[in-house]
Amino acid sequence: QVHLVESGGGSVQAGGSLRVSCAASGRTSNLYAMGWFRQAPGQEREFVAFIRWRTDMTSYADSVKGRFTISSHVAENTLYLQMNSLKPEDTAVYYCAATLGGSDWARRPTGLANYDYWGLGTQVTVSS
Repeated sequence: QVHLVESGGGSVQAGGSLRVSCAASGRTSNLYAMGWFRQAPGQEREFVAFIRWRTDMTSYADSVKGRFTISSHVAENTLYLQMNSLKPEDTAVYYCAATLGGSDWARRPTGLANYDYWGLGTQVTVSS
């Protein structure tokens, strides 16, 4: 079991920056990858970014590429998402997710169903 807790959300004006964090605990030695997803009101949860644990391999949704950076501090079992040049359309609840790996994840690492553990989310609000 892996337990995930997000923090660092808040309100910011368009063009500003925020960093959200995710602390992992439990069976962290088996982590294979972690990701960030977001869900805006009335919309489905969508992929934002992922990182292969203990590597530099990352991937981003087109909507955030060049503005958001996913990173990790493996020794502290912490995942980060640095968000710059924020836009009102980035407003959402941001969720941290973790997977212990597997062929399903390898085929579709952006798929929600291929992550085993989820945090409760942190709200990010961007005003115009």
